[in-house]
Amino acid sequence: MPASPSTARAINDRLALQLLQEQGPLTAGQLKQQTGLSRPTVADLVERLRGAGLITVVGEAGAQRRGPNARLYGIVADRAHLAALDVRTDSVRVAVADLLGTVLAEAALTVDAALGTEPAVDQAVALLDRTAREAGAGPLHSVAVGAPGLIDPGTGELRDTGLPAWHRRLVAALQQELPATVLVENETNLAAVAEQRAGAARDRDTFVYLWLGHGVGAAVVLDGKLRRGASGGAGEIGFLPVPGTAGLPSATDCGGGFHSLVGSAAVTELAARHGLSVDPDPDAAGPEQAAASVLARRSTELLDAYAERLALGAAAAIAVLDPGCVVLGGALGHAGGDALAARVQHRLASLSPLATEVRAGELGSTGVLLGALFAARAAVQEELFGGA
Repeated sequence: MPASPSTARAINDRLALQLLQEQGPLTAGQLKQQTGLSRPTVADLVERLRGAGLITVVGEAGAQRRGPNARLYGIVADRAHLAALDVRTDSVRVAVADLLGTVLAEAALTVDAALGTEPAVDQAVALLDRTAREAGAGPLHSVAVGAPGLIDPGTGELRDTGLPAWHRRLVAALQQELPATVLVENETNLAAVAEQRAGAARDRDTFVYLWLGHGVGAAVVLDGKLRRGASGGAGEIGFLPVPGTAGLPSATDCGGGFHSLVGSAAVTELAARHGLSVDPDPDAAGPEQAAASVLARRSTELLDAYAERLALGAAAAIAVLDPGCVVLGGALGHAGGDALAARVQHRLASLSPLATEVRAGELGSTGVLLGALFAARAAVQEELFGGA
């Protein structure tokens, strides 16, 4: 059954907006060429999108061309503003961007949870408010929050998994105080989305992403889609029982699992075993940064030992999912770089019959914030572009 005229218009408008989003300003002629639509249809959609305030004339194409056919049309960047938050156990990073995804302002804050839940939440909300004002943004359309822990797939809420109480209260506070759509997603999932959109997995629609930092997690992307699992817990690889630990993990403690072999504390301990000194004041820089710093020195002995451990968890994921590609992300994966990835790939070849490429993540710990920006931008586009 052919699409109705209104449905066809919506499909054409969305296609044109997507092209303008991805390729930048285009003329009506270029839109006709890219979409395959007729000249009158393109003229109609251009006028429709201009009337909706979604696109505008931003210049002319070519020094020799003048007139209507040379007009360059681009998306109105300030039609909507969005924000992203990367919420850690003791800090928050915020970025505010326009509809094109251009970051207009960014800020970070160490949150003193010892002051209590509400003061911690107030600090985070105030940081977002200040950053939005510095960006010159109007009311935020969408806000995406990346946080550690499980997200309930039914309600979209951050579940109580032993994280600081202010984490869960923050999401509720943002929903109460802002007219914006507020989304929350697991930090590892967001980092994986960022690596797929703008990092090491740009050419992959199926891969496993390992978040290696103070904590350990995984994200599963199959056939281009992020898979969260029945309870939102797909990728809780820190709880994976592996050989080489002092015990077994429990329902409330991943200390005996994969986490205890490859988290930042384990890297620091492994470095000491190989006679490598870490930051003399690791508390000042944070344990994650200290571990990343020592990995970045590219000690052959340390990288060999760490790759041996990483391969254990990666092999388990490969045996179940056969993703063809594993991306080592987070601060530690980024610090280990290609040297660490090559070692893990070599070790996996002896543990699994399934050929698997291992890549170093390109975004490091910045991936969470970037992934949150992508999520917020998708929410804006779904509303503004979907009904265009």
